[in-house]
Amino acid sequence: MRILITNDDGIHAEGLAVLERIAATLSDDVWVVAPETDQSGLAHSLTLSSPLRLRKISDQRFALSGTPTDCVIMGVKHVMPGPPDLVLSGVNAGQNICDDVTYSGTVAGAIEGTMLGFRSIALSQAHTPGTDREALWDTAESHAPAIIEKLATLDFQPGVFFNVNFPAIAAEAVAGIEVTRQGKLDYNLGLEERRDGRGFPYFWLKFGRQAGPEMAQSDIGALLAGKISVSPLKLDLTDHELRDRLQSLFD
Repeated sequence: MRILITNDDGIHAEGLAVLERIAATLSDDVWVVAPETDQSGLAHSLTLSSPLRLRKISDQRFALSGTPTDCVIMGVKHVMPGPPDLVLSGVNAGQNICDDVTYSGTVAGAIEGTMLGFRSIALSQAHTPGTDREALWDTAESHAPAIIEKLATLDFQPGVFFNVNFPAIAAEAVAGIEVTRQGKLDYNLGLEERRDGRGFPYFWLKFGRQAGPEMAQSDIGALLAGKISVSPLKLDLTDHELRDRLQSLFD
């Protein structure tokens, strides 16, 4: 099995090294193309207005001056000797659940792999708030191989990928695995205005988040219960039921 790995935290991220070790338990044909720098929050963005620069670090390991989406394209179209059987993105430092999947560069790596026609999985390790993104990497490293093995052989329709999140607890304390839906967060977005050393204004985005009222069978509900969340997500964003109803307005 040939595996392509990317992430959004960058080539030097600890979570990337964790995912490389996870992949090595599944295959001896593992390729890494990861961003040169942190690309968190850039979602499914492409680099269109500047050149992409590829740096070889070692055999089958490369850094790219681009986004996770760029990295998957570069890996498939240029770096690898043939198409991957599996695309893995992560392991992200922090959970990627609920509405945050739309912002996530980690999830975007799996989206791009899926768009190119390859089985793809995004993996994220939740961390305890206020810990400077210190994650219990052993939780993901201990449980991910068995989960990936099952998902890599599952029969499912094209246009579907998997979003896997590990709870912020020790590996031995995990309460199980739950197949979940995408949950909902209540957002309180804001801007914090500051002044630089010359007195000019600049701004930081501030995120206030809390779980929505309905958590049953959701990704956030699973993590809060100490379980691993496995969510099958679709590229097709169409509301098919509403599409059918809307058509009658124009007939």
